[in-house]
Amino acid sequence: MECMTIVRSGVYCLFLSATIAILVRFFSGSGINKNKAMVEHLQRYGVINSKRVAQVMENVDRALFVPHGSPPYVDSPMPIGYNATISAPHMHATCLELLQENLQPGMHALDVGSGTGYLTACFALMVGPQGCAIGIEHIPELAASSIKNVEKSAAASLLKEGSLKLHVGDGRLGWPECAPYDAIHVGAAAPEIPQPLVDQLKPGGRMVIPVGNIFQDLKVVDKNLDGSISIRSETSVRYVPLTSRDAQLHNS
Repeated sequence: MECMTIVRSGVYCLFLSATIAILVRFFSGSGINKNKAMVEHLQRYGVINSKRVAQVMENVDRALFVPHGSPPYVDSPMPIGYNATISAPHMHATCLELLQENLQPGMHALDVGSGTGYLTACFALMVGPQGCAIGIEHIPELAASSIKNVEKSAAASLLKEGSLKLHVGDGRLGWPECAPYDAIHVGAAAPEIPQPLVDQLKPGGRMVIPVGNIFQDLKVVDKNLDGSISIRSETSVRYVPLTSRDAQLHNS
C-alpha cells in the first residue's frame, strides 16, 4: 500500500499491554454482578483511564447486549450465535480508550461487525445527536436483534432520531454513505487491512482493527492530515475472522 509507514511499538509498551491483558484475564471479574462494578474493576487494573470511557460504559448496560442466561459482567468474550462473539469488556474498553479522541461530539464513527450493537451504542453516546454512529453487521438476524437491544439502552433516543443507524452489509466494504469517518472500529480479524476502510477514514481519523490469522495484533491505523497512513501494533489479540457471511456461517 502506497504512502504507508509501519510504526512499531517499543518492546516495553508491548510488554506492558500484554501484562495488563494477563492481569485482566486472571482477575476475571467472575463475582461482578453490576455494570458499574465491572467498569470500576477495569479502572482498578488500568484498562480504563479516561472519565469519558468510564461514563459511557457505565451508561450502556452490557447485560442488554449479551444472550439471555450469559453472565454479562464477566471479563470474557461471549458467543452470540452464528459463529460470532461479543468481545470481552476489557477489549471494548481498550478500543474505546484508543478511539476516544476521535469520538468527540459531532464526529462520525463506524463499527464494523457490530454484532449485538454494544459498541455502536457507546459510539453514539460519545458523538452525540449531532454526530453519526453506524453499525454494520452481515448476519441479518444479529442486526435485527441489535436494534432491539439498542432500543432498550441509553442510546435508544439516538436510534430513534437517526444519529445511530444499524445496517446489514459486508463490513469489509465499509459504509460509504456516511464517510469519511473520524473513528472506525473493526470487531473481527482481517488477514490484511481492507482498503475501502482506509479510503473511508477521514484525514486525522483513526481505525482500530485486529489483523492476522493464527497470530493477530490489534493495529492502530492513523490517517495523517496529508493523507498518508501510519500503523502501529497495540497488543496481541485473538478475534474471530473478518470474512464473508457464508464462510462465517459455515465456520470456515
